[in-house]
Amino acid sequence: MTEYKITESEYRFLKIIWDNGEITSSKLVDECKDIFDWKKSTTYTMIKRLSEKGFIENNKGIVTSLISRNQVDEYQSNKLIDTSFDGSLPKFIASFMGNHKITKEQAEYLKQLIDSYSE
Repeated sequence: MTEYKITESEYRFLKIIWDNGEITSSKLVDECKDIFDWKKSTTYTMIKRLSEKGFIENNKGIVTSLISRNQVDEYQSNKLIDTSFDGSLPKFIASFMGNHKITKEQAEYLKQLIDSYSE
């Protein structure tokens, strides 16, 4: 599995790009100023950093993601399960559920989802 090690700020930055599909660097500067209160130089530093990691591309002022949100989320979920739950998905689910109750419809959906991934 490809490693998508990113910080929380990198993830939030990528969300802007994912939500837009592609975005001009000047619009990205404006978005980051509004959302994070970043200076222009901070946004361009982030563009450079994520470009060097191979996660985004800045081609003539158009910034696009080279990785999907799903790829990053899957990597981070697997990493969490591996490090915090000894690789055990059942332990993760039990911990995640805690004292939360779910509806019968949600339980049925989860059963179907589990069945679709069963060997």
